[in-house]
Amino acid sequence: MAEQLRIGVAGAGHFGRFHALKLAASRRATLTGIFDLDSARAETVARETKVRPLPWAALLDSSDAVVIAAPAEAHFALASEALRAGKHVLVEKPIAATLAEAEELGRLAAGQNRVLQVGHLLRFSAEHKAISERMRRPLYLDCVRIAPFKPRGTDVSVILDLMIHDLDLVLALVDSPIESVDAVGAPVASVHEDIANARVRFENGCVATITASRISLKTERKMRLFSQEGYMSVDFGARKLVMIGRERGLPLPGTGGGRLEEIGWKDHDALEAEHAAFAAAILDGAPVVVDAAAGARALAAALAVTSSMEVSRAKAEASGLIR
Repeated sequence: MAEQLRIGVAGAGHFGRFHALKLAASRRATLTGIFDLDSARAETVARETKVRPLPWAALLDSSDAVVIAAPAEAHFALASEALRAGKHVLVEKPIAATLAEAEELGRLAAGQNRVLQVGHLLRFSAEHKAISERMRRPLYLDCVRIAPFKPRGTDVSVILDLMIHDLDLVLALVDSPIESVDAVGAPVASVHEDIANARVRFENGCVATITASRISLKTERKMRLFSQEGYMSVDFGARKLVMIGRERGLPLPGTGGGRLEEIGWKDHDALEAEHAAFAAAILDGAPVVVDAAAGARALAAALAVTSSMEVSRAKAEASGLIR
């Protein structure tokens, strides 16, 4: 295959536009075109990136790979067709709507010997690297991700819109199957749940609590973790990590040998890093950073949260707690 990949984008919405802009500026890829059922939206993004809006079949014919940034319910149909056509695929999260669809996409990619990468953007971030280097065996994690309401993303629940990011990050840090999930949530501003909280217990004894809201007055992303390695507090908005442990940092008087480390990190372009990893997997044979199995695992966790939340909601409705 040539060193310059031909990549098309399916979906000209919020994320599709960002993907197209990155590809238009890429050193290892050429943007071949934009596909979207909304022709006006496709035309707008195509004009901005100096390519043509194309029908889906034409986009496949002219591309070595496709980025799928369409609504979640279309992921499986588009990704499966692209893989069957012999194209490499970068699909936005969630990988698909059901676990059966996610597993089928994994089989198709393996059978066609094509790269299938899932767009869990946090895996390519500076913050993920900072956390994973310092906390390798967490016993407890508490994650909070809240933001003001925006109409974008409300075609799915807050679990698949926001919480799945932290679910994937937790799963990457905790190398153990999920044992149980207890979750609650409610729709407030849309037909799907806009606020949710989940308590996830893993088979190795680790516990994670994850809160997500898209109806808050401010944006806040924080995480607390502890293990035998120490205690860590992360403020993603302030780009600050504080850890009390025994391996790093300055001596902390009165703690019996504890050390305090405070670090910050510079933002880098995680989407650009995601695209670079996709190109490297195709052109250089590098490992796929977030493969179909990882995408399916994050989806399975999100669906387990959804299922538990439905049980909790039914009980709340029966008791008159919610209507």
